[in-house]
Amino acid sequence: MNHKQELDELVGIVLKEGGSDLHLGEGRRPIIRTSGSLIPIASKAPATREYIYGMIDELLTTENKKRFLGLKNVDFAYSHVNRERFRGNAYFQQGMIGIALRYIPEKIRTFEELNLPPILENFTEKKQGFFLVVGPVGQGKSTTLAAMIELINQRRAEHIITIEDPVEYVFKEKKSIIDQREIRTDSPDFYSALKNVFRQDVNVVMVGEMRETETIATAVTAAETGHYILSTLHTNDAAQTVERIIDAFPAAQQNQIRLQLAGSLTGIFSQRLIPRVSGGLVPAYELLINNTAVSNVIRENRVYEISTIIETGLGEGMISLNRSLVELVRQGQITAENAFRYSNDVKSLEKLL
Repeated sequence: MNHKQELDELVGIVLKEGGSDLHLGEGRRPIIRTSGSLIPIASKAPATREYIYGMIDELLTTENKKRFLGLKNVDFAYSHVNRERFRGNAYFQQGMIGIALRYIPEKIRTFEELNLPPILENFTEKKQGFFLVVGPVGQGKSTTLAAMIELINQRRAEHIITIEDPVEYVFKEKKSIIDQREIRTDSPDFYSALKNVFRQDVNVVMVGEMRETETIATAVTAAETGHYILSTLHTNDAAQTVERIIDAFPAAQQNQIRLQLAGSLTGIFSQRLIPRVSGGLVPAYELLINNTAVSNVIRENRVYEISTIIETGLGEGMISLNRSLVELVRQGQITAENAFRYSNDVKSLEKLL
């Protein structure tokens, strides 16, 4: 089999069907995810081991292949011949290989195209601080961050550095200088890359993911010292995000990180992609804006009050997930059933609906 030709064909199917992901695994047909649903490609036979190993040869560089075989797992980026980009992960499961590819569109979409609230533009105007986009895996966090970076790129002359594993959206310089650093290729890890921004005359830093305590600590310090840091966390909402950051540190350091976070945080945006009635996906979201009340509850270890502050902060531009869900239901974009499925406070949602 010509594995390159086969991969070209699979990429073509993903693009034609408007898919977001492609899954390959021994013993099953190739599967694409479209509008949130997994659909096997009926025209393809279940993959053999030879088929999967051939795909690994096409997708991974020699270095990544060595890493994959040694660690049994590797993140990678794949650029197709027609410039389509994919973020990938290859892994072993029960002694067999699985491959997951996420399509990264070349065009970076605007807030309007992504159905995101215009108030997010306010956070692209910040010169200093710490802004987080959070949510479970596969909910569009990287796409939202890319839209924010692109708006800064269009409007301001800044030095922007992205630190990613792997690089996803590729930016074209407009008003800003943009350097994109990939872990292992350009830096051994997130912490090293982030630590180096202090000597690189950087204004804006986008960190693909906050993984280790050292990275979080350095990011918060950078946000305090004249840099604007944007990043992601795999958390469900703003309150959980603050708790996760603080809990990442030993008890003796937690009071210090509370003080730093209370002063440097600009906002937390949590999002979910929900099936749209007319097809496709639409985001529902929560937005926390750091104000005096938020700073106080973080500083005083009363993080459990954040959800209440968001509910009462509507006039300042804050948005609760339930209010976002209700608006989508009223617009006819999502069903009430899906609103309840994605709500984190069903009783409050019942009152609003």
